[in-house]
Amino acid sequence: MAPGRLQQQGSERARLDPFDALAGDVPPRDQRDLMERPFFSLAKAKRTAPILYTAGDTKVQVHGLPGHGIATIWDADVLIWAASHLVEALDRGLPTSRFFRFTPYQLLGAIGRGRGQRDYLLLKGALARLQSTVIRTTIRHGAHWRRQQFSWISEWEELTTWSGRVEGMEFVLPDWFYQGVLDRRLVLNVDPAYFRLTGGLERWLYRVARKHSGRQPGGWRFELRHLHAKSASLARFSDFALDIRRLVARQPLPGYALALRQEATGAPLLHIRPVDNLWTSAAGHGTSGASNIGTSGAPGTGLRAQESPDPSAGSTHCGSRNFSNQESNLQGVVGPARGGECDRDGEWAAAP
Repeated sequence: MAPGRLQQQGSERARLDPFDALAGDVPPRDQRDLMERPFFSLAKAKRTAPILYTAGDTKVQVHGLPGHGIATIWDADVLIWAASHLVEALDRGLPTSRFFRFTPYQLLGAIGRGRGQRDYLLLKGALARLQSTVIRTTIRHGAHWRRQQFSWISEWEELTTWSGRVEGMEFVLPDWFYQGVLDRRLVLNVDPAYFRLTGGLERWLYRVARKHSGRQPGGWRFELRHLHAKSASLARFSDFALDIRRLVARQPLPGYALALRQEATGAPLLHIRPVDNLWTSAAGHGTSGASNIGTSGAPGTGLRAQESPDPSAGSTHCGSRNFSNQESNLQGVVGPARGGECDRDGEWAAAP
């Protein structure tokens, strides 16, 4: 291995015990804060415009360096993989650490990627974006959020022999993310089929569905304009709404059905509801964080690209609004929209 790699001045790895990634298959888990708020770009193309999101007292600001751009929702697979190993280690009574040691072979296989040279290079690009993306948020920082910021990966390095052969990799997770994973109330199991979703918007929408609809029979309903704000997408609202209609027609989300409705005021609503084939391997791990059914008081008429394929859905009429999570319903605000950037290519974002 390269000499002196742990003696670098200021390296967190010199002060932390290493955590070796677990062998074998590990059920995927996701961190709830990352599922609900717009921390990642949904586009494969480099995004340098910052994400500036406000919903009530919740604020999220995400900035990327011009050379790399903001970390993408595909890059977030690295964090899902890390969270999965930390939770599994806790379940087994093993010690954990923010300092990860692993092989690219382990990580790439677990998130459904190839293991060739190109995949390895794309992984390095993802790690570079995760390290160069800077986040400020009030979530778990409160009033001091403007004085605290972090990156998704504090530092990372390849482990090589003297001949230059790569033997493994290391990275250090930020304490904000690490503490959120150690709190099991803030972690949810996700369907392994998530990694096979090919578009940034559908990947984001699955995470929203898992967080809000969970396993509630009635699911959750969102106004499309609120979803647009909540995604922090740079697409125009009209393009975003068209992409949602296409997803409703395709029904790509594992374990969830999508249907478009219309609110009494005429505003279009997206109804996300769990279906019978929702995975069962994650039973008993976490909750959706939503109380009963989230609704927007809309009748089931009007805009309807495709009805839910489950005949047990029952009445299409929605009850009164549920404001148990107001951020989930109506209060999203982001920076101004710019040209459409939503992407349906399931690869990593382009290397810088």
